[in-house]
Amino acid sequence: MKVYIDSYGCTFNKADAQIMAGTLQENEIDIVDSIQEADVIIVNTCYVKLPTENKVVYRIQKLQKDFPDKKVIVSGCMVEIDPEKLEKIGPNCSWIGPHQLNKSADVVNGAYCGEIIRETGFSKESKVGVPKLNDGTLIHIIQICEGCLGACAFCCTRFARGPLNSYPIDDIVSEAKEAIENGACEIQLTAQDTAAFGKDTGEKLSDLIKEVANLDGDFRVRVGMMHPKNILNDVDDIIEAIKHPKVYNFIHLPIQSGSDKVLSEMRRGHNVSQYLDIVSRFRNEIPDLTLATDIIVGYPTENDEDFDRTVKLLENVKPSLIHLSKYQHRKGAISSSLPEIPRDVMKKRSKFLSEIKSEITEDENRELVGSYQEVLVIEKGSKGGFIAKTNSYIPVIIDDVELGTFVNVKITEATSTYLKSELV
Repeated sequence: MKVYIDSYGCTFNKADAQIMAGTLQENEIDIVDSIQEADVIIVNTCYVKLPTENKVVYRIQKLQKDFPDKKVIVSGCMVEIDPEKLEKIGPNCSWIGPHQLNKSADVVNGAYCGEIIRETGFSKESKVGVPKLNDGTLIHIIQICEGCLGACAFCCTRFARGPLNSYPIDDIVSEAKEAIENGACEIQLTAQDTAAFGKDTGEKLSDLIKEVANLDGDFRVRVGMMHPKNILNDVDDIIEAIKHPKVYNFIHLPIQSGSDKVLSEMRRGHNVSQYLDIVSRFRNEIPDLTLATDIIVGYPTENDEDFDRTVKLLENVKPSLIHLSKYQHRKGAISSSLPEIPRDVMKKRSKFLSEIKSEITEDENRELVGSYQEVLVIEKGSKGGFIAKTNSYIPVIIDDVELGTFVNVKITEATSTYLKSELV
C-alpha cells in the first residue's frame, strides 16, 4: 500500500505529518511523493484562517472527485474544530485527529479495505521520541508541548489542540541529540506557544533551550512563537538562553494590536506597555535581534483610533518580520458573535499596513548590504541556489555552497523578504 500526505499550515502541523509518515513507514506502509502513485491520500488540514479553511475544503472535495478510486483520509485541526462541515464534504472519509497520530496505520489500513474509521478526541500521548519521516531537509522539528493556556477570543485552534501538555526536557534533548548525530543542522522547537512550555510540569523554556544548545555539534536552534503574557515571568532567563551562540537571535512575539482596548477585548492577557518592555529588554541585550510579530487587521471592535495605535506601534517598534492577517470569523471563536467591520475599511487598513510592513523590513535588510555575515546553509532554493540563515535568522540567497555548512558571505542586495550574497 502507498500513501501520499498533503499537509497544510504551521510548523507544528508539518511535524504532525512527519509523525504520521514515520508511523506508517514503521508499519510497512510506503510514503510516496505523488498522488498518482498513492492508494490512500491524507489531507493534513489547517483551520486557523478562513482562506486556509477554504483551501483545504476545496482540496478534499477535488481529490474525491478527481481520484474516486483512491481513499481520502482527513487529519489535522479541521477534524476537531469542524466535524459537521467535514461530514458534509467527505461523508466517506476516515479521520485522524491531531491527538491520535499513533493510530494512523490502523486508520489507513481500514480505509484501504473500505472501512470508515474516525479516531478523534484528546490524548496526553507524547509527540517526542516517536517515529518521524521528514522531507529530506537538514531541519528537524521538535514539538515541545501541545495546546495552550490562552483563551484568545479570535482563535479556534485551541479547540483542536486542547489544554497545555508539555513534554519532558530529557526526552526533547534526546531527540535533538539523535537528530544532530543524523545530520540535522537546525533544530526548530515548536508549539502553539513555546513560552507556555513547562507551566504545567514545573520545567522552564529557558532551561530547555540551554540544554539543547549545549549539545555537541555544529547546528542552530530556532525557538518558535512565544505569547507575550507567558514570557513575562521568565524574560531574563529566556534572553540569556537566546544569547547562546548556537541559538538564532530571533523571537516570534505576536502583539496582534497596538490598542490596549482591543487587546483586552481579544482576551490576550497582556497590554502594549508590557509588550514594549519585553521587546526593549531583548534588544538591549541582543542588539542584532530579529523580531517577528503578528497583527490582526480589522478586529470587530477595532475603530480608527485603535488602528492608528497599531500603526504607531509598528512605526515605533519596527519589527523585522510582520505577519498580517485580515480578521475573519472562525468556528467556535468568541469573537464570531460580533459584527465584522465593513470589508472596504478592512481592505484599506490592510493595504496601509502592508505598505508600512514592506518599508520597515526592506529598510532593515538594506542596512545589512555591504556587511559580512556568517550563515548556515540549510536548504536548496526553489529557483536555484541555496538558502542560508544569518545568526539573526534572516534568509540569504547564495550560490555554489554545500548544504549544512557555515560559510562567510558579503551581503550584496536586499529585498523586503531576503538578502542576496556572495562568498568571501
